[in-house]
Amino acid sequence: MRKKQGFISLVLTLMLLMSACSEEATNTQEPASTDSGKPMASAAATASSTVGDGKMTDVGTPRNQTLIVDILSGKTADPDLVNPYVPGAVPMDAGFHQLIFSSLWEINTEKGEQIPDLAATFPEPLDNTNTKFKFKLQEGLAWSDGVEFTADDVVYTSDMIIKTKELGYSGYYASLVKSMKALDKYTIEVETVNPETRLAQKLGVVIWGTAFRVMPKHIWEKEDPTKFKFKDPVGLGPYTLKSRDPQGNWFLYEKRKDWQKSDIGKIVGEPGAQYILFKFFGPEEKRIIASIQHDMDILQDITPESWDVLRQKNKTALAWYENFPYADMNDPCERGMSFNASKAPYNNEDVRWAMALMTDIKNVSLATFGGMLRVSPIQLPPISVLQEKYHKPMLGWLKDFQLSDGYKPFDESYATDMVEMLKQQGIKGLPTDTKEAVNTFGVGWYKYDPDEAGKLLEKAGFKKQGDKWMKPDGTPWKVTINAPANFEVQSMRLAFAVADSWKKNGIDANVQQMDGATFWDSESTGAFEVGSYWPACGLLPDSTANFQGWHKQYIVDNGKQAPGNRNRWANDKVSSLIDELAGMQSSDPKVISHITEINKEFVKGMPFIPMFGTSKFVPVDTYYWTGFQTSKNAFEGPWWWWSQFKYYTPHFKPTGK
Repeated sequence: MRKKQGFISLVLTLMLLMSACSEEATNTQEPASTDSGKPMASAAATASSTVGDGKMTDVGTPRNQTLIVDILSGKTADPDLVNPYVPGAVPMDAGFHQLIFSSLWEINTEKGEQIPDLAATFPEPLDNTNTKFKFKLQEGLAWSDGVEFTADDVVYTSDMIIKTKELGYSGYYASLVKSMKALDKYTIEVETVNPETRLAQKLGVVIWGTAFRVMPKHIWEKEDPTKFKFKDPVGLGPYTLKSRDPQGNWFLYEKRKDWQKSDIGKIVGEPGAQYILFKFFGPEEKRIIASIQHDMDILQDITPESWDVLRQKNKTALAWYENFPYADMNDPCERGMSFNASKAPYNNEDVRWAMALMTDIKNVSLATFGGMLRVSPIQLPPISVLQEKYHKPMLGWLKDFQLSDGYKPFDESYATDMVEMLKQQGIKGLPTDTKEAVNTFGVGWYKYDPDEAGKLLEKAGFKKQGDKWMKPDGTPWKVTINAPANFEVQSMRLAFAVADSWKKNGIDANVQQMDGATFWDSESTGAFEVGSYWPACGLLPDSTANFQGWHKQYIVDNGKQAPGNRNRWANDKVSSLIDELAGMQSSDPKVISHITEINKEFVKGMPFIPMFGTSKFVPVDTYYWTGFQTSKNAFEGPWWWWSQFKYYTPHFKPTGK
């Protein structure tokens, strides 16, 4: 690993020197134009240039008034398609759900609870059936075009989703909400299809965003929601879209003049930056160079090797921790290999389990993120609160769990083994006892046992010819893993590491990298066999809302947009437990036991091989801006791609440089 880090460091240093030498020549090139008519430097140019006495960005804004944020999902295929309800829309994490769109309820990850946003109150049951509710909206908010926000906007959005069955979200939403109506200008009554005890979780944010995004009635009622591009989005957030790159590399936002009438203006206060530029700089080495040159303030996913380079070259760069493991390990989604369980041979749980046992998880961890990952054997991420509620209490069951042939696959030695492996590499600051090791690296995972995997495959009708596995029909077994291309770097690297492990054990595995829109559309339509997706998320101990989409009622044929259950895995017990959870209050002690039982079913069936919690190397540069959250300023986690980003903006203050 150290040799690899040294090589990457050398390459980046050489690129930095070449970039610095060529900058003067590059900046003399003729600028391209944007859709707003403003000049944009060529793709090879750096993020800013010196104009007069002050430094300007390449999109024409003062650098010291512009917060520059990396785009997690990379380049946008169609930067004009801003309708969040249709396939191929711009990635919401390019600034749209962080700065323009708003939700009824948001999430405070530090406190582990939802908070009101567009809604002023939480749903209040109107009778004892738990099918009728009312809630109040914030008063005094206005859309960014100046039109007042009222209950009519929320009701219109609800009706539009229910009536427009062509929308992928319509099926799920229509199974949840029967109707909404405005009781007055700021009060909404909701009638649900079935009894609901977590309506705010299902319509609001519980992790990174929500599918229910309120749209302005006065604009949308004149359009066909299946074709409307919403190129010039009007929202309730504190910023407006000022300009964009026609090639999809950047989006520039400007603080609303009437920011007081935005959700953040009313709830938190004035955002610190006049402009926020979400920009994709290209491959990781270019992003690191941009940060070293103070041309990017917030970085999305980078690798541990790149962080080594960045912290050596940029003394104002900060990660979550000052020392090992540097990254925040409490991102509430876990990474692994996701199966389309409707396609043979992945419709056989013995095959899925064989692929788990062919995964050399320790070496996969080292190859993916240098071992700085917390392992997860269940369907909930190994964040601290869920480790205490589920991972650790399930240890006894995991150790006793047997496959169909009586084999016990669980291995609890992962954490201590990783400590020893990293010690041998000279890593400092490692845990010194077993308890601390488990808290850092996880409770354990499954054995690397290709022999047992072979027995399961033979049981499923596979045969081995030489060192290659043949499918039951006699054809070579070839596996294609869908993976992100130049975004979500952990999942991207994980796909290659797992493919290598499977290749060593006779599976002809390859990785197919995709841009964001294609990657997600392929999962939704079932256009995959195996994917480096992350359908296992959770933040609250009551993770009912996160499991809801696994109900068998959401399974659709391949080729259709799935409203949920994109793995197309039908499990009667899971669906029954989800139904029972829907009738419980979050405080009911049965909630934890029911979710534990759901996790057991996922272990048995393995429709998704859970591997690691997400370690986020998402550093910031404090040269131009301060107030960023870190482990020492943990008012929130570093979730720059979440919709709650807008809540961070009042914390960010210029340094005066």
